[in-house]
Amino acid sequence: MQNRDVLVRRMTRRLLLGAAGMGGLALLPAPARAEETVDLRVPGGPSTRPITTAYAQKGRMILQRTSPPWLETPFEVFDKGVFTPNHQHYVSWHWANFPSEIDVDKFRLTVRGHVNQTLSLSTKDILHGLPRVELAAVSQCAGNSRTYMQPRVPGAQWANGSMSNAFWTGVRLKDVLDRAGVKPGALQVRFGGLDEPVVSDAPKFMKSLAIDHARDGEVMIAFGMNGEQLQLLNGFPLKLIVPGWCAVYWVKMLNDIEVLDQPDTNYWTVTGYRVPDTPHNTVNPGRTGFKLVPVTRNFPRSFITNIRSGDAVPVGTPAQARGIAFGGNCGVARVDLSIDSGKSWQPTQLGRDEGEYGFRQWQTQFTLPSRGEHTLMIRCTNTNGEAQPDFPVWNPAGYMRNTIESSHVVAA
Repeated sequence: MQNRDVLVRRMTRRLLLGAAGMGGLALLPAPARAEETVDLRVPGGPSTRPITTAYAQKGRMILQRTSPPWLETPFEVFDKGVFTPNHQHYVSWHWANFPSEIDVDKFRLTVRGHVNQTLSLSTKDILHGLPRVELAAVSQCAGNSRTYMQPRVPGAQWANGSMSNAFWTGVRLKDVLDRAGVKPGALQVRFGGLDEPVVSDAPKFMKSLAIDHARDGEVMIAFGMNGEQLQLLNGFPLKLIVPGWCAVYWVKMLNDIEVLDQPDTNYWTVTGYRVPDTPHNTVNPGRTGFKLVPVTRNFPRSFITNIRSGDAVPVGTPAQARGIAFGGNCGVARVDLSIDSGKSWQPTQLGRDEGEYGFRQWQTQFTLPSRGEHTLMIRCTNTNGEAQPDFPVWNPAGYMRNTIESSHVVAA
């Protein structure tokens, strides 16, 4: 641990010096070129997507949309480690109008509203004027895995790659709010970034947290990811990190923090990103009249990363399965594998715990007893005792799917 701490300090110092010394960052995404395609193996619908390498700072990514840019992490990346490389960290924006160049010398973060004093913080104020913190956490889009919902629902047709895990570096939101001085009676804190609507009557993207959540000491304002400065497409120069909660709250290019003494009524808080108020946020297709509640926390999930549906596995000899899991809004307690379609389960060996909000690797050996088709299933149980459901999660918006994943293999 001591060596790790030394390494983190060295990486962070280089990050701070690099960011503070920059006059600006220009990263206009180039037009995407489809050089190859990937088959997402979607049942009953269009299954292929183009692969692009045309976006600045980004490597090989699955292209879901160009405007605004939606870039999905290729699933094989998750087999290489718990931290997603920055150049393959997924990208999702609500609006296409965001700066392609940031002058960090002119950039300011405003803190205003129900506070004792309005603040206008420079990048230098953030980098050098507040205690630094680090945290591993998964950023997961609410629509991750939407394309696998049956029947299909509208929206971005993400496979399982609109999620990424990073080691974030920044400052506590609490420390920023305390510097402004939150007045008694504060209810919520609302966050906005530099992205703007593409049409005049569309609502600016903003999200809010309850005041106690905002000041819990874990919510942070990040300027670094995985030992490097934030990439522009992932929110440079500042990004809100809400550990354990859906990435819709992780506001990119954060430049405005407003403390409210009354409930937030903006569209993205009271109308957008809502799910059925039912167990696992699921309803039967066609059902109407159910109550809706906001998307908030993540749920436990797990994936096999070295075996895909359709793969051949040797019969009668030990084979290895490995993958990643995360507990949602808490840690991973256990990950279990089934090789008989969920009739029985065997525990796996968990890898190093990098933090309760991040990915955790698992691995195990298994032996398929007979030739033919078999279904492998993987299930995560988090430290709150919550396990992935064994039934399909479905809702009209296609949010928060965390059904137990299955891989159909052939023993030969």
